Amino acid sequence: MKTLSIHLLYFLVLLQVAFAQRADRPNIVLILADDMGYSDLGCFGSEIHTPYLDSMAQGGVKMTNFYNASRCCPSRASLLTGVYPHQAGIGDMMNTRPYPAYQGYLNRETVTLAEVLGSAGYGTYMTGKWHVGQAQEHWPLQRGFDQFYGLIDGANSYFENRPYRPNQKLTIALGNEEIMPPQDYYSTDAYTDYAISFVDQHLREKKSDPFFLYIAYQAPHWPLHAKPEDIARYQGKYMDGWEAVRQRRFEKQQALGLFPPSATLSPLDTTIGDWQSLSWEEKVRWDERMSVYAAMVDAIDQNVGRLVEHLRKNGQLENTIFLFLSDNGASNETITNQGFTEEIRAANFFPASHPKSFTAYGKEGAVVSNTPFRKFKHWEFEGGNATGFIAYGPNYIPKGLQIDQPAHLIDIMPSVVEWADAAYPNELAEHAIQPMEGKALQAIWDNELVKENRAICFEHEGNKAVRKGEWKLVAEYPENVWYLYNLETDRTENIDVKEKYPEVVKELSQVYDAWAKRVGVIPYQELDKKRGNVRYQ
Repeated sequence: MKTLSIHLLYFLVLLQVAFAQRADRPNIVLILADDMGYSDLGCFGSEIHTPYLDSMAQGGVKMTNFYNASRCCPSRASLLTGVYPHQAGIGDMMNTRPYPAYQGYLNRETVTLAEVLGSAGYGTYMTGKWHVGQAQEHWPLQRGFDQFYGLIDGANSYFENRPYRPNQKLTIALGNEEIMPPQDYYSTDAYTDYAISFVDQHLREKKSDPFFLYIAYQAPHWPLHAKPEDIARYQGKYMDGWEAVRQRRFEKQQALGLFPPSATLSPLDTTIGDWQSLSWEEKVRWDERMSVYAAMVDAIDQNVGRLVEHLRKNGQLENTIFLFLSDNGASNETITNQGFTEEIRAANFFPASHPKSFTAYGKEGAVVSNTPFRKFKHWEFEGGNATGFIAYGPNYIPKGLQIDQPAHLIDIMPSVVEWADAAYPNELAEHAIQPMEGKALQAIWDNELVKENRAICFEHEGNKAVRKGEWKLVAEYPENVWYLYNLETDRTENIDVKEKYPEVVKELSQVYDAWAKRVGVIPYQELDKKRGNVRYQ
């Protein structure tokens, strides 16, 4: 009897220790890719080697209906603040406008993830691309981060600091100080190097406190820059052309169960030509650009792996949550227009593998990255605003779940607040703070939310949409005509059913109008006329 009591006591002690460990507030690592398409990770259909992220998806939660804001800085604004981009002051890509929803930097009626977690005792660190405020008073350290290293602007060379627009000043900063990168600089590696150094300093000085780390890789945004050894692994793998690669990705996606059997590939954009009509030299040039792009995605995974192994070595992995996503769909942009300097336009003709090149992979590459969807970054069709999403954390995240219920960037703030046992403020520095717009992912994973009762809205430069339950209502500028799709049976938005369900169109269009008025959207046909003397970020 005495032996039994000792064993019971020992079991209760173990149970108490396990509960205490589980109840500890986790470290939180938020990783954002830039312009990465829905299918660019292996676990979402790609042939690109991404073992660490694939393993996280298998051992955690993979969300197949996760949405961003379809463009760089609006998505970052929403991700950081838990409200829609217009509410945060970054409704589009302009640097300054005399309208609150379009001022071009985070307003003070929002609170950032770093400000919330810092007030809850977390160390807060960021590396990578900021892009939500150019002036120093809007930089990361002024918005709650303890330390920062990275790019303030929206794009840059991966090997040097290289302005790409006339009269542009790009800033790479450490804290509040501008610095120049060293000779052996490669930005994806550098962001991870600094992230690891920030974590190491935190563990030395504040080991009893958890940390929040936000890594915003600029990869795989143009220019196409990767290291030779990474490029070599992919050379020649894209010589079958975009149609064949896209078809293989879609078949893999179906095998992974990402889409229902009724799903079909969206048609190729009508401006994309036939692969077989290309000359050999043109095919080789496209293969080269795709090889570099694949190497850039590969490099992200390598660096995620470096961070994972470093945390494992330091005994922190089990107590860390990782969140991974992209800021928008793949980009069809090219580097040939008058917005770029003459030097950069000339560099567009260098081989993509050359460090001095400044190239993009265009719509032919983007349509592969966005398999199986239509359209690209900037639009509100799935190719513009759908992202693969992964959550992983051995002690905190369910294992092996695939979630098809819709979610959005605005859901990350309430999720983090819950994990961190933090308080979301009503007021900060004498500014009234807007309430969170989203729902905690934990509730979505537990099926606590009835999906038909929740609408998620989108607007970017006149492109607009509403996702509610199985329905998506979407329009593009300047056509401004609503299309209706049932995404449960037609995720690739191939069959417009607005004539069959006019009552759904009416309901969702009213939802959109009320939302647009509430968050401060200005109809783009009006806003476009009011550009004035503003400059792009």
